[in-house]
Amino acid sequence: MTSASEGTLPSARERMSPLLIVTLLALLLGTQPITTDLYLPTLPALAADLQSPMASTQLTLSALLFAFGFSQLLLGPAADRYGRRPVLLGGLGVFVLASAGSALAADIGALVAWRALQGAGMAAAVVCARAMVRDLYQPADGARIMSKALSGLGFIALASPLIGGLLATVLGWRHALAATGVFGLVCLAVVALAMAETAPARNRDALRLAPMFAQWARILRHPTFVAWALLIACTYGGLFAFLAASSFVFIDVLGTSRMSFGLYIAGCSISYIVGTFWCRRWLPRHGLAGTVKRGAAFTLAGGAAMVALAWAGVIGPWAIALPQFVYSFGHGIHQPCGQAAVVGPFPQHAGAASALAGFILAATAVAVGAWLGVAMNGTVWPLVTTVGAMAVATALVGWTLVQRHGEAK
Repeated sequence: MTSASEGTLPSARERMSPLLIVTLLALLLGTQPITTDLYLPTLPALAADLQSPMASTQLTLSALLFAFGFSQLLLGPAADRYGRRPVLLGGLGVFVLASAGSALAADIGALVAWRALQGAGMAAAVVCARAMVRDLYQPADGARIMSKALSGLGFIALASPLIGGLLATVLGWRHALAATGVFGLVCLAVVALAMAETAPARNRDALRLAPMFAQWARILRHPTFVAWALLIACTYGGLFAFLAASSFVFIDVLGTSRMSFGLYIAGCSISYIVGTFWCRRWLPRHGLAGTVKRGAAFTLAGGAAMVALAWAGVIGPWAIALPQFVYSFGHGIHQPCGQAAVVGPFPQHAGAASALAGFILAATAVAVGAWLGVAMNGTVWPLVTTVGAMAVATALVGWTLVQRHGEAK
């Protein structure tokens, strides 16, 4: 029997080369590190220039992620209803507009509002990218393609803090935020000029409330979805804790320069890239669940080492950075597997499944950011304990739920 999906897939894959697909996914998923990592080195200068306390400055991240999470709940079903291309074109247009607004913001309130709108645009890019992987590939093949795309994302994440630190030092923090809009324009051009529609069919009921809520309930009850959604949320929670707090800890507490801080962040990106390459090496031999099982050991080792060093009184940039490198290696293994597998059981509702997974991830990051906004006290402890806690949670999910329910049925 030939399904609508089978009839559509060859057309989309014939019109886009594997290199184009990987490049497109890397760019779309790369909006996330561009929007966060590039401006991290500017946070202390931004706070000083806008005369904003740390808690208010943290809202520029929290509002971004809050909007990112909630917007996906609408944009995922919209991508199932209208297709991936229209949602991407509209969302990336909003992203570029919000980037310009952020760069021109006159006060912290305006910046928070523009960053929230930027989060909505970022949501369109990320939710459609995850759905596209399921449109075009089965979960195991999708994980390999996703690992290649996330290697590209890793290079974007590697360059982002270095460029952000350079722009902030030479030209000021506003230019770093403006650079996110330039990246958005590149993504918009590639989608408009080179991307073929990948959605297998239009779901006319996707945005009707009753069917939408019913489908969300079915997705949230699926044990495979729960396992992978929790895995990617927990591993990202630890990474976000580092991203949200590290600029203040490294620059203000430990006295690191902005450029040196950018190099530490770059080291995390390199470790993440290595993890994505290692993920591709393990997948054929160990499968999705087996690969995650091994990656979780690195995640736990990194988080535990960071806490242990702080507990032993070893306080310094490398005492945080080296364990985070290990954690980032594990993150590079979990993300390709999780991003592809979380939508695996839902080929006809990949947008909705991608949206719910993204919402859970963003909600976790918002909770972590809110906690850090209250807990940061001029020491390294809030950072190291949060990363340690998320490492434990990631390992537990990877060694239990993913092992039991990780293969879609």
